[in-house]
Amino acid sequence: MSTYMEKAGQVSRKWFVIDAAGKPLGRVATQAAVLLRGKHKPTFTPHVDCGDHVIIINCAQAVLTGNKLQQKNWYRFTGYIGNLKTIPYSKLMAQRPEKAMQLAVNGMIPDNTIGRKARTRLRVYAGPAHEHAAQQPEVYEGGTK
Repeated sequence: MSTYMEKAGQVSRKWFVIDAAGKPLGRVATQAAVLLRGKHKPTFTPHVDCGDHVIIINCAQAVLTGNKLQQKNWYRFTGYIGNLKTIPYSKLMAQRPEKAMQLAVNGMIPDNTIGRKARTRLRVYAGPAHEHAAQQPEVYEGGTK
């Protein structure tokens, strides 16, 4: 019996909605990363981009456990000497919760061509409304607590 390898043209993509309200930010990000990579499918092939589309809603209501809200920082370098910008997650979650979720998911996806393509299938929204009802997304539970 030979191993099944899915071809790029055979990939069927579905749409999933993950609700982040009241859930830890990292748990939601890992679920999204698994769906974007396609690792939840029995036909997963490592060298083929076989992931699905993911919509994450209610990012503003995602929680950071422990002291991460006060101690964790997002570092951004502008390119100029001495211009390392430090933004605490308390400010980031208050002003741009979508960015915090996107940073978490991007850190869990590989930095190669498959990962770059998978990042384009991620949509993140701070509130409960999204504009992808025409794609008929399924609600993904995935066993989070």
